[in-house]
Amino acid sequence: MALVGAGIAGNTPQTDAAGAPDSKAAAGKIRVYFGTYSGKESRGIYTSELSLADGKLSEPRLVAEAVNPSFVAIHPNGRFLYAVGEVSDRGGKPTGGVTAFAIDAKTGDLKKLNEQSSGGAGPCHVSVDKTGQCVAVANYGGGSVASLPIKADGSLGEAASFIQHTGSSVDPARQKEPHAHSANFDADNHFAIVADLGLDKLLVYKLDPSTAKLTPNDPPSASSPAGGGPRHLAFHPSGKFAYANNEMKSSVTAYSYDAKRGVFEPLQTVTTLPADFKGENSTAEVRVHPNGKFAYVSNRGDDSIAIFAIDPATGRLTVAGHQKTGGRVPRNFNLDPSGRWLLAANQDTHNVVVFAVDEKTGQLKPTGNEIKVGSPVCVRFWESAS
Repeated sequence: MALVGAGIAGNTPQTDAAGAPDSKAAAGKIRVYFGTYSGKESRGIYTSELSLADGKLSEPRLVAEAVNPSFVAIHPNGRFLYAVGEVSDRGGKPTGGVTAFAIDAKTGDLKKLNEQSSGGAGPCHVSVDKTGQCVAVANYGGGSVASLPIKADGSLGEAASFIQHTGSSVDPARQKEPHAHSANFDADNHFAIVADLGLDKLLVYKLDPSTAKLTPNDPPSASSPAGGGPRHLAFHPSGKFAYANNEMKSSVTAYSYDAKRGVFEPLQTVTTLPADFKGENSTAEVRVHPNGKFAYVSNRGDDSIAIFAIDPATGRLTVAGHQKTGGRVPRNFNLDPSGRWLLAANQDTHNVVVFAVDEKTGQLKPTGNEIKVGSPVCVRFWESAS
């Protein structure tokens, strides 16, 4: 099955009775997919295999030619992959696309099933709901969110919901209009949360998986720091907390989360930068370790991963350090399902670097392992059913 993150039913790593990663699984390999910006260095979606024993990555290979498949998501059954086409125009209309692929379990190759409009320009993030019945896509350029039904064969239907965000926030250069930057489903699959950089809000939508429809929640949103520009969101494995990185202010906000009502309450906001940093920086990705003890945020400018310890009782963060990513502009990174390895994708230096994770301290140790992938901007793990 696909292993795409912690806290997802059916997508957790195999463990023994004591809760430790299964030795058989840990000794094997796991497939990784990379979304990219296409161009001189890249032609689409690439795949590699990560050795769970030593953190080495196999030589990447192209598995699907596509235009700017910057973000990808894997179906819970592991049979399908969905990728945005991050463009501002499609067939003469101001919209991007979302493409469905079938995954060859043996080879990792992708076969295109179909493509649908994302409803807005510049789709930059896509997620699959926990039941595998729909995808949600955030349109950055268009400032909107769309949800599309997934058919039995894995292909996508036309959008069941399209919601245009409205409004602005305090920064006239980047926040004069909405810019939806991510769309995620909560662990109970009751809500979809859209981080909108242009509005400084987390917009919350009720989800009906059977119809793939989204409707505004009550309350409809949670505020983030003014001028912060929320970008991505990561839930704690307990489901009680969530963390949003604020791209424009280089910070991360911790929230408490009421899963029954879909309500977020801010707890604290912490800088992601070292005290001695000077210069321009923006954050890109936020992740929570599968053990729930640590959170990580990537810095583009300092070119580092900020490490935070999580208080399990309160969800609050304490700065635990920073690790350089071995390249420039770490757009995205991900932790493998066992929590032993972190893969950092450096967009401007076209490399993916592997770090060993100390599961007691959260610290990252360079392994010396890396591969070349053109303009990598998304890292997703997949593992076949045994």
